[in-house]
Amino acid sequence: MSRRMKLGLFAGLLVVAVGAVMAMGAARNRKKAVEVRMEQVGTRDLVSVVTASGKIEPDTKVDVLSDIQGRITRIGVKEGDLVHKGDFLLQIDAAIYQAAVSRAQGLIASAQSDFLRAKANQDQARRALYRALELQKADASLITPEAVEQVQTLYEVSVANSKASQAGLDQARAALQEANDNLRKTRIVAPISGRITRLAVEEGEGAVPGTFSRDVGLLMTVADLSVILAKVQVDETDVVRLADGDSVEVAIDAFPDTTFIGRVTKISNSAQLTPTSTASGSNDRAVDFDVEVTLKNPPSDIRPDLSCTARIVTDTRRGALSVPIIALTVREHQKLPNETTPAAADTSGAKKKKEVEGVFVVKDGIANFRPVKVGIAGDEYFEVLEGVKQGETIVAGTYQAIRDLKDSTKVKSSTPDTTKGKKP
Repeated sequence: MSRRMKLGLFAGLLVVAVGAVMAMGAARNRKKAVEVRMEQVGTRDLVSVVTASGKIEPDTKVDVLSDIQGRITRIGVKEGDLVHKGDFLLQIDAAIYQAAVSRAQGLIASAQSDFLRAKANQDQARRALYRALELQKADASLITPEAVEQVQTLYEVSVANSKASQAGLDQARAALQEANDNLRKTRIVAPISGRITRLAVEEGEGAVPGTFSRDVGLLMTVADLSVILAKVQVDETDVVRLADGDSVEVAIDAFPDTTFIGRVTKISNSAQLTPTSTASGSNDRAVDFDVEVTLKNPPSDIRPDLSCTARIVTDTRRGALSVPIIALTVREHQKLPNETTPAAADTSGAKKKKEVEGVFVVKDGIANFRPVKVGIAGDEYFEVLEGVKQGETIVAGTYQAIRDLKDSTKVKSSTPDTTKGKKP
């Protein structure tokens, strides 16, 4: 046998040997089962919640502003004080407003004198006109028409002067009323009963009308803390699940060991748009809706603007058939002729593949994907409406195993090694 023939025969045998080894390895890999965590489909009580964060606010609060300008001469309360409606809060220097009242009173006295003089002139002109008309009626030759016309004109002028004097008197009285109103506004009293939650000024500072700037004109805030709200922001994808009267658990950061119960009392119809930045650097806007939760039995020492987190219960299920949230996955699934597919996952044709939600059902050690229709979501489990039955075994973990799992894969249950780390 030649050298070339020997080399060719050796190469052929080597290829056959490598192929045999690879085939044996592939066969072993096909027979090797994937370790997964398994769980039986069972019934559980599920609670669907929406979690949102926000802050504590009183149901009723009033920002006390000044309607006039002046220097603050006295403050009768401190921050945190309880006040009743009508209690004294703050005094603004009243000197210039008292002077305005005195000036208006003087104008009224002057206007009254002018009015009395005008009325007297009107009475005199009326009597002169009466005499002239009587003379003309008795004998036209006793008085000329021009004289009668002159007397008539003087009477009409006196009537106009009287009306003008009356208008001047009314104007002076209105000025006095305005001056008295401004003088009254120098003494500010509590608009409602409650607690002073913010005192924004000190004695000696200037008060300006709140119409110029609400922030600059703010003097103090009075809040009625008998009714407390948790005002939270709910994402646009969750707000449609909420309804008035939904039960809420509220956790307040300042009271870490206590959970407060409340009810949803108001859901905003307009969104709050908050600018956000994405990982790519582009700007976007988060769409949130304000939701007000009224707390039952809030603590007496609660304060506005405390941070809180609300868990709003949107739905509950008693004894619902359920699967772990981690078990639900998405696959391309071809409907078989004899397969009953849930309505939510139905395909438009027997041969057409479509991504559907489902779980891997384990039977005789083989995991097969099966579409399911889910309902509400609890903290760890999904409600299952169609697709699986109670007692069936499904793949419930791990996340990596479920992600890589394929139809008709051999699986085995993984059990944690409890002996690892123990000393012999």
